[in-house]
Amino acid sequence: MAEITAKLVNELRAKTGLPMMECKKMLTETGGDIDKAVDAIRKKGVKTSITERATTEGRVHVATSADKKSAALVEVNCNTDFTAKSDEVLKVLEKAVVKLIEKPHAPLNEDAEIKDLLTEVSKKTGENVVLGRTALVGGSGFAGSYLYSTAGKGKIGVLLSFTGTPNDDLVRQLGMHIAAARPVALTRMDVPEELVAKEREIAIEQAKATGKPQQIAEKIAEGKLNAFYSERVLLDQDFVNGEVFKGKVSEMIKSAGSSVEKYVRIEVGQ
Repeated sequence: MAEITAKLVNELRAKTGLPMMECKKMLTETGGDIDKAVDAIRKKGVKTSITERATTEGRVHVATSADKKSAALVEVNCNTDFTAKSDEVLKVLEKAVVKLIEKPHAPLNEDAEIKDLLTEVSKKTGENVVLGRTALVGGSGFAGSYLYSTAGKGKIGVLLSFTGTPNDDLVRQLGMHIAAARPVALTRMDVPEELVAKEREIAIEQAKATGKPQQIAEKIAEGKLNAFYSERVLLDQDFVNGEVFKGKVSEMIKSAGSSVEKYVRIEVGQ
């Protein structure tokens, strides 16, 4: 069993918002396993504020090709937010997304120019400035990109590929929705099986904790799973801005004569 240190207790407390003694108790019961402790807490029906956030700072940038056939996203990570929103980091990102679109099969982390630019920023700032995640979507259809940025901080980037020819406003609206609503999958079939199994198990245990028999608990769990899909699956979600469109995201896309084939959402620190 892992040692239940103060650091471990504080980590669970940061994820759940529960008192320290309760966190220590749950860690003891689960052998010091953070993930198992969180699941155990949820099974008891205790509401948590799970907001796991990495401490790494950084910035993302996106671009769409001139023919709108492909879209790219690049992330750069560093030590401070001050460096993340600097012009030097933005310059690296702007070059990197263009290179990714132009040469999608060339490893960006091996590009000599990008490596040199990152080294220069590191020398100037004294920070560890590195290339983070990259993503590219596209093909025979239409591609688009969206960057959520406030106060010079590009923290969330979204890429989308479509069939049909959606207008720029639809791309912007869907990008904004995905940035805000944080879906876990495009369709119900795309949700990882282990996540579905985990949500079902938690829902069953929550129902049983209120005295419901197994059979009734399983029926309740199915209802909660449908609610989970409505909250976390893109095409099942209600569009976030009811003044623009009132209804499901799937209905909004269909009304525009298009369909989404794929999306990518990358947020710094997630």
